[in-house]
Amino acid sequence: MSDFPFTDLSRLEHQDALPEACDTLIIGGGIAGVMTGYFLAKQGQRVVVCEKGRIAGEQSSRNWGWIRQQGRHPAELPIMVEANRLWHQLADEVGEDIGFKTTGILYMASEQSELETYERWLPFARQAGVDSRALSAQEMADYLPGARGNWVGGLYTPSDARAEPWLAVPALARLAKRAGALLREHCAVRSLDITAGKVSGVWTEAGRVRCNQVVLAGGAWSSLFARAQGIALPQLSVLASAMATNPMPAVFPGGAADPALAFRPRADGGYSIAHGFSHDFYLGPDAFRYFGAFREQVKSGLKTTRLRLAAPNGFPDGWGTARHWIPSEETPFERMRVLNPAPNMRTLNAALDRFADTWPSLGRPTIRQAWAGMIDTLPDEIPVLDRVPVVPGLVIATGLSGHGFGIGPAVGRVVADLVMERAVGHDLTAFSFNRFNSGRVLKPGLAF
Repeated sequence: MSDFPFTDLSRLEHQDALPEACDTLIIGGGIAGVMTGYFLAKQGQRVVVCEKGRIAGEQSSRNWGWIRQQGRHPAELPIMVEANRLWHQLADEVGEDIGFKTTGILYMASEQSELETYERWLPFARQAGVDSRALSAQEMADYLPGARGNWVGGLYTPSDARAEPWLAVPALARLAKRAGALLREHCAVRSLDITAGKVSGVWTEAGRVRCNQVVLAGGAWSSLFARAQGIALPQLSVLASAMATNPMPAVFPGGAADPALAFRPRADGGYSIAHGFSHDFYLGPDAFRYFGAFREQVKSGLKTTRLRLAAPNGFPDGWGTARHWIPSEETPFERMRVLNPAPNMRTLNAALDRFADTWPSLGRPTIRQAWAGMIDTLPDEIPVLDRVPVVPGLVIATGLSGHGFGIGPAVGRVVADLVMERAVGHDLTAFSFNRFNSGRVLKPGLAF
């Protein structure tokens, strides 16, 4: 039941031949890498996207499918507003049904303190032109008729949307290819090629490619790759479990969540359901290496995070995962083509129980499929979108912290303009690489 689309490496779609040289090479075929490739190709760049496994094989297809402005970190919100606009354009441009619908997103507050947090965020929404609004308990009952909830209120954003990730990201990859990008699955990038202190190419498992710009968009694997190049990137990953139900009557057209339950309708008539905030964290060497950087996040997340010991191999932060190699050696990226961890069924069953308690007339949903993904996160839970000062030619776009699917199109546009050294149209100060070396204590901001 945990098998997931895109884990089958015998069904590769993109096998473009690697050129001897290109302008920009992108490491990682998730939504950030794919959309960066798309926007660079549209600007006439010779661009190659290398993916160690399959396009959208990891978190870009395993997420909830929410296209969410609501609750975004204030620094991210303007970029997310752009992303929402881009999704409308791209849904038409791809020429395929990706399940895109504007159906709104609803947060349910069980306690007054949650509602107060939502209300503190609303001025940022108004400043960004987002139509979010707080709801009373009666309005919650109107939005969720027949629900047995003890919500004191909520937060609702009608302009938020949803799409089917396993349809959308592959469709966007095909769009990038039509724009002129080369895509190569089952091709790990092993190392940067550095000449005179700056990027001159990369070494892949299929050979060297010359280029003067590289974008690292490797998701949960980015810190491991960076460390092997001598770059310290304090990134860790948590496991999030989700499931698809068999078809059932609709209870709300959009995405909805409280701390114990998150759900949204699917195009196949079922629901995607998960626990609202529960995650599993696997303790490996990097967890101890970067403990100081994550101490504020640890304080706020202990109640909703289950700690486990990482396996010797098979995870980016496994105890036996190699940290150093030479370009001629097989790397951890080839040993784990698709990170496909087992879901936490205890967590998922708790979410099903909560759903059944909330809508007793529907009975307990039946699981059609369950899966898990590794969410890469940084200490302040917002990404790095920046050049690496010590390695000219390297741009990092990672740490999207579980909300990369929705914001992905705008991240791709921003990163493409970073590569082209054009004005990006947003203040990227909060996403700088150097913030990890500033001496400041980084902690999650007003986001949920």
